[in-house]
Amino acid sequence: MPQDRDAEVIDALNDVVERNGRWGFWKCYDRLRLDGRAWNHKRVWRVYCELGLNIPRRTKKRLPKREPVPLAAAGFVNEGWALDFMHDVLYDGRRFRTLNVIDEANREALAIEVAQSIPSARLIRTLEQLIEWYGAPKSIRMDNGPEMTSCDFAAWAQQKGIVLNYIEPGEPNQNAYIERFNKTYRTEVLDAYLFSSIEQVQAITGEWLTQYNEYRPHEALGGVPPCQFMPRLTTTTVADSRNQMSA
Repeated sequence: MPQDRDAEVIDALNDVVERNGRWGFWKCYDRLRLDGRAWNHKRVWRVYCELGLNIPRRTKKRLPKREPVPLAAAGFVNEGWALDFMHDVLYDGRRFRTLNVIDEANREALAIEVAQSIPSARLIRTLEQLIEWYGAPKSIRMDNGPEMTSCDFAAWAQQKGIVLNYIEPGEPNQNAYIERFNKTYRTEVLDAYLFSSIEQVQAITGEWLTQYNEYRPHEALGGVPPCQFMPRLTTTTVADSRNQMSA
């Protein structure tokens, strides 16, 4: 049988491809030659095609290993923020995303940005605006999404002196504060309404944010809302206070 005749070639090819899944035919063939396999390239190519190795292979992007950062609530606001993305659909089927940002110290929701697309440039703009209002955090906790691992975002954080605490892949519990916030937001907003436009999502979300931060009791905070549990000063208020002190 032809398969029996090519058994040695099949085994050798499978061994090379298993260890080097991104290699093409010629790199595999060159490796076989370096290993002392003197087979004609036409024969190896025939077997290569019969095995379906000439068909593009989908491989998952390998995420870097991350050292887990302990999940502990900070003692002061702006010590650590957390961010995450969520997905949903409008009534007409159009998909949209939300960028959620909270402060880990008092669980205050700093922003929920709603759009059909939120690339790294928009992520940076949103955080820049929050820093103008509240000052820069010491660190930001997040997962390994492409927006958060982009070179532009990493460079921006380094310039601002912000430590990026990436959770380990597949371990959302390492970002538990914002995961719990996401569940509340989905239950009370995203699953509670049928939205016809992005603008409508943003408007209702904005109203809900005020309720969440200032009126809604938070069980983990002793039954008080975030802004009552640990009040925050905006940068404008801080600046005014400093001016009064200097006067």
